[in-house]
This record gives sequence, structure tokens and C-alpha cells, in this order.
Amino acid sequence: MAWLANLQFLLYWVLALSLFAVEAWALLDAAGRPAGAFLAAFKRTKTFWVALLAVMAVLGFLSLPISGLGLGTFGMMLAVVPAGIYLTDVRPNLPRRTSGRQ
Repeated sequence: MAWLANLQFLLYWVLALSLFAVEAWALLDAAGRPAGAFLAAFKRTKTFWVALLAVMAVLGFLSLPISGLGLGTFGMMLAVVPAGIYLTDVRPNLPRRTSGRQ
């Protein structure tokens, strides 16, 4: 039955790493957007989103099984919620980047 425990740990690790990747993607995307885009879309400020996503990315990193802090599944799920909100609600409403050419 040790193989089952190893499989469960592997699946848990893949889930944690996948959720952390989503959190990092949301953070990098928000940090790369101009501040005016958030105001133009009538969303909260860039500072708010970057700060929130950064805190949650740290929480997601600490929830990885190798951290040993025991934040576990609850920490993983809590950390990915703001990233999901940003990626599904805020990001689609932000104006697209332009290259500066007319």
C-alpha cells in the first residue's frame, strides 16, 4: 500500500504546483499591466491587485508540500481564489495592450 500513499502525495504535489503556477501567472500579468488600464475598466487599482496577488502567491508557495508549514489544502484553495477572480473577471475587462503604432 506504500505505492498508494506515494501516488496520493504525487497528485497532491502536482495540484499544489499547478495552483501556485496560476497564482504566479495572475501576479505577473497584473504587474505587467499599466495602472490606467485598471481605472479605465472600472476595477480596483493596480496596487490593490498586485498586493493581493503577491500575498496570496506567497501563501500558495508556503502551501507547497515541501515547505513543511502545514498550510495544506486549505491554504492552497484560499490562495488561488483571488487569482481566479483576477483572471476571470478583471483581466478580460482590461484594455488590450497596444504596440504604440497607429
